[in-house]
Amino acid sequence: MGNRTAAIVHLRGVNIAQGENLLLRDVNFDLQAGEFYYLVGRVGSGKSSFISTLTGQLPLHAGEGEVCGYDLTRLRASDIPYLRRNIGVVFQDFKLLSDRNIERNLYFVLRATGWKDKQAIKERIEQVLALVELQHKAYKMPNQISGGEQQRVAIARALLNDPPLILADEPTGNLDPSTSDGIMQILRSLVERKKAVIMATHNYRLVRRFPARVYRCAEGAMKEISTEELVALRDELNL
Repeated sequence: MGNRTAAIVHLRGVNIAQGENLLLRDVNFDLQAGEFYYLVGRVGSGKSSFISTLTGQLPLHAGEGEVCGYDLTRLRASDIPYLRRNIGVVFQDFKLLSDRNIERNLYFVLRATGWKDKQAIKERIEQVLALVELQHKAYKMPNQISGGEQQRVAIARALLNDPPLILADEPTGNLDPSTSDGIMQILRSLVERKKAVIMATHNYRLVRRFPARVYRCAEGAMKEISTEELVALRDELNL
């Protein structure tokens, strides 16, 4: 794909489907390091499927795509774990392991992705917990910290392998407004670290409070819209 490998995400003429169900057609999208995009749309409009395509979970049905240097049209099953080490994913429901403390949650991920040096693992865990201001709670169990703190741990987990791309799928969906603002401040700060961030959301207040470029999934298409257009769509999108 020539010089376009400089983009963290590059899609041209891409169709995205779940089985035989075509959700998005002719998607053209580029994301560079240090950029933050919102992804909005109704439930079932293709937002989560778009994210699943970027992680290699869904294959391309048409077009060309590249994510973190991996050609999605030539992606083999054996490539997918290596692609995913370049992507940090933050989910709505945290997905922490309930049977171990925060430090051991993060330790598990690092060992599973090939880290062996115990001192290097310890230092990396300390670094990512410091980024989300939770270094003092490393020995707490997930059920001993708040939902907002659990989501900050989830962000720390996504950053463990220093991926260039962060995908946040409704990361504030289970949080109150004040806690959501704190999560947004962390996600937006990643842009200063030259991370590329895509955040799927239904939260119109957050989009207004933390403005960035917005892509909308609707009627089988994914298109960039202006803030003014988003305001007009507020009721339709249930934002």
